[in-house]
Amino acid sequence: MRTMEPHILLYDRDCGFCRWAVARILRRDKRRRLQAATIQGAEGDRLLGDLDRDERLASWHLVTPGGRRYSGGAAAAPLARLLPLGAPFAMLAETFPGTTERAYRWVANNRDRIARRLGEEACSVDPTADPRRARS
Repeated sequence: MRTMEPHILLYDRDCGFCRWAVARILRRDKRRRLQAATIQGAEGDRLLGDLDRDERLASWHLVTPGGRRYSGGAAAAPLARLLPLGAPFAMLAETFPGTTERAYRWVANNRDRIARRLGEEACSVDPTADPRRARS
């Protein structure tokens, strides 16, 4: 039985690339340290209530069990540390936070173009489909 509270990864449910990326991250999370939730859902309202709609949807957000929130590129290192073999990537993200944020912003600003390249089928995935991994 699982005793540790998961980290919550909040994403835009209306973004095909976001759904695809979160589903791939969850597949790598063998220790089930993450749960996915949509920014637009009840969990998003609860965890992001201090942000306006545009701020919420400007990036993904990682919220720790203790309530600390990381958004955009700043979420890369703590997220990577939760995944198998993620420590080297986390170290790079922490060493070069400006570069990490710029890379995140480039992806975020081009997510529609990336989604078109991935294709409709790849982007139609629902990361919250596994009830053990999702929050409403």
